[in-house]
Amino acid sequence: MKIVKSKIYNLIRDDDVNNLASNIFDFFIISLIIINVVLVIADTFNLPNIVQQISNKIEVSSVLIFTIEYLLRLWTSDFIYPQKTSFQARFKYAFSFIAIIDLLAILPFYIPFLIPIDLRILRVIRIIRLLRIFKFNRYTDAFSIIGRVLKNKASQLMSSIFVVITLVIITSVLMYNFENVAQPDKFRNVFDGMWWAVATFTTVGYGDIYPVTAVGKILSGIIAMLGIGLVAVPTGIISAGFVEQIQSSENDEKKYCPYCGKKL
Repeated sequence: MKIVKSKIYNLIRDDDVNNLASNIFDFFIISLIIINVVLVIADTFNLPNIVQQISNKIEVSSVLIFTIEYLLRLWTSDFIYPQKTSFQARFKYAFSFIAIIDLLAILPFYIPFLIPIDLRILRVIRIIRLLRIFKFNRYTDAFSIIGRVLKNKASQLMSSIFVVITLVIITSVLMYNFENVAQPDKFRNVFDGMWWAVATFTTVGYGDIYPVTAVGKILSGIIAMLGIGLVAVPTGIISAGFVEQIQSSENDEKKYCPYCGKKL
């Protein structure tokens, strides 16, 4: 049984140490994920009955395959955490990010069988199927790189976000006081002013609410100019983080022999 378990683990493992069978398995799962994402999009159209029937059959088959995959990954998780007991390894794996995504990818299918749900709520729950796209995280390090960048630049990002939130609160209060008398139907409270401030700071400018007083227009112009710079600050921080991460990855690759894979 241990040999069978080891072979299953080597088949479904997430790293790049793959044989032909592992590559075929990865290709199959990736193809299934793409098909499911396409089906989620297709569900928003009025499809013929025959297409809906095919879609439902693919959905059922996909859920069964993803369920088996999830259970197999849970069963073989003690290979991921060999220093822990089987129960501890499975418990730790079950609460990992990727395992939670795997569970959420199949859970909407089973919920109606467990508890009665209103059809409108069921429709919303079915949207969770779109989370299956995050299963791609097993086959690409794109999400991992983004996570590392955000983690490394967390303090700088939090500082810039705090400054933006502070200015949004200040400007929303000011704009409410300047514009409430002139257009009480637009600036009814500070939250209306906050909505305008967010739209202005992010340079979106929906045009559904805007100042009409002279002071309000002057303040609006200042905030619009500040918004260009403030929105650029987090962008610059994240961009610098990506550059650092790419350079770090390149330096790590140079430490290993390209032929034997051993550390130099």
